[in-house]
Parts: sequence; structure tokens; C-alpha cells
Amino acid sequence: MHASTAADSGSAAGSATAFSTLIRTASHEQHTEAESTTFMGDMLGGKLGVEAYTRYTEQLWFVYEALESAAPGLAGDPVAGPFIQPELMRLPALERDLEHLRGPGWRATLTALPATEEYAARVAECARSWAGGYVAHHYTRYLGDLSGGQIIRDRAEKTWGFAKKGDGVRFYVFEEITNPAAFKRGYRELLDRVRADDLEKQRIVSECKRAFALNTAVFLALGEEFPLSA
Repeated sequence: MHASTAADSGSAAGSATAFSTLIRTASHEQHTEAESTTFMGDMLGGKLGVEAYTRYTEQLWFVYEALESAAPGLAGDPVAGPFIQPELMRLPALERDLEHLRGPGWRATLTALPATEEYAARVAECARSWAGGYVAHHYTRYLGDLSGGQIIRDRAEKTWGFAKKGDGVRFYVFEEITNPAAFKRGYRELLDRVRADDLEKQRIVSECKRAFALNTAVFLALGEEFPLSA
């Protein structure tokens, strides 16, 4: 989903390669694995009912609650602080979608899969104790939402009849970001300037891979919950 840009790579390895390029290319395999799970393929292919989409949306709530409840406390952090941008926050839109999908009592029936609990717990742990790790999770979620998330929105609108950019898919609508391509460029520039030495950057890349693996585990669990009968 994120094409590698040759312009970012230098003739020498290591520090000559922009960190945003390094983090994107190093996690490419895990990214592809997450996207190609049976559940995601079935959902994007219009083979599953709206209940599967709703369960997926519920799982997202736990991950974003962990990400965004920690954001105010990290706003002044030298590593994570630059990435805390209010126009990215998804929780209000996610909660509006859940109210549309489940009704006003959606919180009473909200349940996390064990894989989701593990994912959210890891995000919360990084938020508490390791700002670089928090950045890894921040990157994998929000840049994914701005990119591939738009494919999910489009398919959801067509498959289940949600109003275009309306209730049910508001999670994917970044109303305060008028130029997503420019925003993503700016975000990658923040990655390139992140306050971390080469060893810490490698740790962040490793956590990025872990984030994709945790996300894939959620998809696999959802696939078990919603197997196709045909």
C-alpha cells in the first residue's frame, strides 16, 4: 500500500536512508500479511455481513482508546510529542459509528477479543514506558487509516449502504485533513526528524513489525468468529 520511493534511498546504507523509508520497507512483509488475511479479504470482497464489520469496528475502539487516552500525557514528550496532532484523533468518530451500528447502548455490549486485549495492552504499555514504541503504533495505525482505510470506507459504503462519509464510516473520514497526501508527507518528515539514535530507530522498526503482527492476530481471531459458510 505504501510504495517505496527510490528518492529517499542513498548509496550508503544506514543513516543515508531516511527513517520514514526504513520503517516502511522494513515492515512491508508484516503489512502485506495483515492486509491479506482471509477476514479482511472476505470483508473487502463484500462476502460478510454488516455484523462482521461492526465487530471489527468494536475491536478498533479498544486500540484507539489506548492510543488516544495516552495522547495528552505524551504531548510534551520530545520523541512522541510532535506526532500528537488533534486532527488525527479517531475516538469521537469511532464512537459515533458504534452508536449507529449498535444503538445508543453500544458500550454495554462492547467486548474485546483476547487478541485485541493483547494489542491494546501493548499500546498502553508503550505509552507508559517507551515513547519510541508509542510512535511505532501511532504510525502503523494513523497512516494506515489515511491510506488503506479509505478502501475499507469505500467498500463499506457500497456493501452495506452507509451514507458516503456518513454514520458507520466516520472513523475513516478525517474532516480536518483537507490534503491527506500532504499530511502524510509531513508525517514522514516528522519520522525523519525523530529524536532517536540508530539503535533506538531499529527498536522502533521492530515495534512497528510487532504492531502489524498484533493487528494480524485480531484479523485472524475475527476470521474464526466469522468463517464463510460457503
